[in-house]
Amino acid sequence: MIDKAEDKRVKSILTAILLGVVISLISGCATTGDLKRLAAQMDENQKQTDQRLKTQQETLDRLDESVTALHESQADVGVEMMSLKEYLQEMQGLNDKQRKDLAARFNRKDDEIKELKEKQDRLILRIGFLETYLGLGEKEVKAENGDKNKPVGNGTTKDVPKALSDKDQAYAAAYDLFKEGSYGKARTQFQDFLKNFPNTEYSDNAQFWIGECYYFEANYEQAILEYDKVTKNYPSGDKVAPALLKQGLSFVGLGDKVSGRLILQQVIKNYPNTSQARVARSKLLELK
Repeated sequence: MIDKAEDKRVKSILTAILLGVVISLISGCATTGDLKRLAAQMDENQKQTDQRLKTQQETLDRLDESVTALHESQADVGVEMMSLKEYLQEMQGLNDKQRKDLAARFNRKDDEIKELKEKQDRLILRIGFLETYLGLGEKEVKAENGDKNKPVGNGTTKDVPKALSDKDQAYAAAYDLFKEGSYGKARTQFQDFLKNFPNTEYSDNAQFWIGECYYFEANYEQAILEYDKVTKNYPSGDKVAPALLKQGLSFVGLGDKVSGRLILQQVIKNYPNTSQARVARSKLLELK
């Protein structure tokens, strides 16, 4: 496109030249040579004007091409920006998914670790249970089987179980319920046993099993009270160390690790060479 101001200027020059020619012709002063020179000058001026216009048009065309190229470049940049944005969004989505997946995996690992630790705790307690009760089950075996060394006709003895007494039967029945996991029924029968047969060789055992029934029902507070009766009411019995151990474990079960540690340390100090002391040491290592 040609600049309008430039076009107007050119037209003004041509008009002035023509006006000068007309005035010269009118005045009669112009010769044929003057007219030829004037015509040549006008041709030259026209050529220069055309050349300038052509140059300006070419410049404008180049500018148009540059603008078009710039617009196309901007469009390409816009497309690339959109692609980059979509890529970043996609990567963000992948990163979020990866983070969630990793978090889920860590949570699963934490759950697995907790589950393994719980299994370990149960195994330790089970080992302690077996070690303790293998040493403490003599009375239970006696109650279930009765005395075997019964004299026979020739004066010798033979392993023949005698009929169980009411006391033995009552104790054995309660103990059988405990072994079956019927803790509520077992507890009731042990309590009835202590009422009906107080101050027997089974009394400390019966009191201990009452505490155990509460312990295996996770009623740790009541278990602590029942274990305490064992240590206070039967201080010379063989259930004191087991009762003290389970009392410490009950405090740990309640979340009172300080009290639990103190009692477990007391077990180790007072009964160092027992299975209860071994269980107490293992538990203390876990509580560190």
